[in-house]
Amino acid sequence: MTERRSISSGSRFEEQIGYSRAVVDGDLVWVSGTTGYDYAAMTIADDVVAQAEQCFANIAAALAQAGAGLDDVVRVLFIVPDRADWEPCWPVVKKYLGTARPASTLIHAGLQTDAMRIEIEVTARLPRKE
Repeated sequence: MTERRSISSGSRFEEQIGYSRAVVDGDLVWVSGTTGYDYAAMTIADDVVAQAEQCFANIAAALAQAGAGLDDVVRVLFIVPDRADWEPCWPVVKKYLGTARPASTLIHAGLQTDAMRIEIEVTARLPRKE
């Protein structure tokens, strides 16, 4: 039987809404759709590139708690409300996922608030123990 473990970022949204930043089950880690909020300060930058950077910082922190890293990501979903915001984020994506090169999907959809300009969800596989 595999152990299921939930990981929290400490965001008040997780408690209020009833979800986890990430869930580890077996050798897989599912990281929730993550926005550009700096959860320590509960602030969000206006710039989509800065938000993308913060998304990856938040995701990397959750993966680290699970025992994985960004190079272990196998699947990624990007959600942007405005198509024009996607291309400026490409260098950020390559910076953080260029080694892993996961399967990827982009969706254009509204997010929870107008301040949110990108949301990123990933699935990772825990590194094999040798």
